[in-house]
Amino acid sequence: MDSKRFIHRLLILFIVIFSFITSCTKEESEPVNSYLVSSELAFTYTTTSINSIIDLAAGQDPSINSLKQYVKSDVNVYKIVYKTSVGGKEINASGLVCVPVTQGEYPVMSFQNGTNTLNSMAPSEFPLNNAYVLVEIIASMGFVVIIPDYPGFGESVNVPHPYLVSEPTVASIVDMYYAAEEFDLSDLPDIIIRNDYYLIGYSQGGWATLNLHKALEQSFSNDFNLKGSVCGAGPYDIGLLFNSMVNVADYSMPLYIGYIFNAYSSYAQITNPVTDIFNQPYASRISTLYNGNLSFDQINAQLSTSVSALLNPSFISGFSGSDKYSSVRKAFKDNSIGAWYTYKPLLLIHGGNDTQVNPVTTETMYNDMIQAGTSPDIIEKVIVPGVDHGDGVLPVMLQGIQFLYNLKESDRY
Repeated sequence: MDSKRFIHRLLILFIVIFSFITSCTKEESEPVNSYLVSSELAFTYTTTSINSIIDLAAGQDPSINSLKQYVKSDVNVYKIVYKTSVGGKEINASGLVCVPVTQGEYPVMSFQNGTNTLNSMAPSEFPLNNAYVLVEIIASMGFVVIIPDYPGFGESVNVPHPYLVSEPTVASIVDMYYAAEEFDLSDLPDIIIRNDYYLIGYSQGGWATLNLHKALEQSFSNDFNLKGSVCGAGPYDIGLLFNSMVNVADYSMPLYIGYIFNAYSSYAQITNPVTDIFNQPYASRISTLYNGNLSFDQINAQLSTSVSALLNPSFISGFSGSDKYSSVRKAFKDNSIGAWYTYKPLLLIHGGNDTQVNPVTTETMYNDMIQAGTSPDIIEKVIVPGVDHGDGVLPVMLQGIQFLYNLKESDRY
């Protein structure tokens, strides 16, 4: 009887000890992520479908056929959700991670998209949008491609979008890089993400990319190895851009002006009430237009292309010098990108006939970077003749992708 009781107690003790060891082992093998919240496979591109996409796009620009020679792998496209902070508050943000399925070690290409006002058109909401497909399939050419939604879209649709607000834009994208490091590739065990980062973006994305290039060099060099960047048609100096917007009788895209000031009001970048900047009835409409539900055309229809009708006359005459608008000038300066000495390859590219983001922003940025000590062997400027803002996306992206691919193959930096 005693021996049975002893054996029974020993068995219980063994079970307790075994359970403890098992639970400890499980905890050690499943660390808690600091950034990544979740990931899910959205779809897969086969090499056949990738070549078909290139054939289709070649109808618009035959030079895109040059990409076919680099297509090597099927591509899995994942949606990820990750933690970041905006305005001191932790939120969940989202984006896409596109991974080649062929065994190998791959660097990262990060794509920052241009201005968007529709949540339904955000990368993780509509990954088959033509604006993103060309970038997603670049993963087949030897990159892990990261495409952030930006705060205000996808998982964070209820957060105001920080349009041309530097700090939350950069922080949210860098946090996505950290999340990508935690990304579980157990379904692709032969894939390794290499700590080499190539950046590319157009318009707002060009501005975001140059911000990131500077941040990765100056603040995150211990965490991320920047290899080079392509910045297309970005508003790098926002004050300079704004001067070109308002020093004309008519500006075709008033939604940009409204977007800037809606974001600057939402993120306490300016102290002026909206009525100091816009005339009625437009002043009362601004806060209702950028909720993720309206297209460019719908927003433009609620504003005016006439600069004098849209903007308060005291603002037009005083924003560049009046004390009343000092917070506006400060916001423009704080969210512009100051020139610095960069030692990482950088291509600045812009359409020569861009009427929405004046190419003077690229000309000035290039000259200022040279003045700051950057070598002409490191920074390159290309002005594509005869190309406006919308028409510039494809030729800029093609030249940019080729620039980054050549950097990857040479691996000089």
